[in-house]
Amino acid sequence: MEKFLADESVDFRLVIYLRDEEFKVEAIVEMNPGISDEEVLVLANELESILLTEDKDFGELTYRLQKPNQGIVLIRLSGVSIEEKVRIIEQVVEDHIDELRGKFTVLTKDKIRIKDQK
Repeated sequence: MEKFLADESVDFRLVIYLRDEEFKVEAIVEMNPGISDEEVLVLANELESILLTEDKDFGELTYRLQKPNQGIVLIRLSGVSIEEKVRIIEQVVEDHIDELRGKFTVLTKDKIRIKDQK
């Protein structure tokens, strides 16, 4: 089963949903709130976890600065109800969980893009 680290930007209700689905999810807000994005990436690597975030700055860290990571899921669902967010996360978990490790995934209301990081 995949492990996740949720950045502070992630709606905590998504963390609860994933935990209810029996995924191992650590949350920065519970562990070490206020740490930098680079420290979040280091922690995700140490925990061997895919990072969940709503902060697009991780795209720059991944592509421009080529910071190592286990995989990043960028959740771009602002203005979407929590029920719709859960539905989209549920779809990703059901259909794409085996594709997320080592990839940069962007979730929007209408699309799931899973891209190589190189």
